[in-house]
Amino acid sequence: MLVNLSWLANLPVSMMPQEWRKFVNHEVKVTAHDNQQHEGWVFTVDPVSASVVLVAFQEKGGACVKVVLGHAVREVQVLREGDEEMEKKLKSLFTPAGSQSFSAKELKERKESLRSWLEKNLIPVTDEGDVLRVANVLTISAPYGAEQCISSNEIILARVQSLVDSNPGQKDQK
Repeated sequence: MLVNLSWLANLPVSMMPQEWRKFVNHEVKVTAHDNQQHEGWVFTVDPVSASVVLVAFQEKGGACVKVVLGHAVREVQVLREGDEEMEKKLKSLFTPAGSQSFSAKELKERKESLRSWLEKNLIPVTDEGDVLRVANVLTISAPYGAEQCISSNEIILARVQSLVDSNPGQKDQK
């Protein structure tokens, strides 16, 4: 599949994010305006700047990461479709050592345990899909630990993080 992006030279990047996503986890050849070519597996594409993050795996192990800035991209050619194994391999490069990954079932259990714990402590919480929202001022995303709490109110943030850390239902899952 060859996608001509020459129209980007004269226009602001206006390709929709879902259009950029189709390149993620695929092996591609990116041709820049100066005719330089860059090959690798697409880890991500910034939907605003259209910059492409490529990963080239080395024969001796390890990987080389390259960012091709969006304004320099002329075309992207998909060389090979990625699979689930490649997605895991790419993600593992950017996952901190010792971090724990959870199955969908485990994440659901962690979310329900935390929601129940917050309600037991009289904290107003709503389930919004993959996110728990606390009193419309704080969100908690997967894997539902204190580090995933986000709020602009530092006092609420600190108190909810403390409560999340004290959740007895997640002590054995850390």
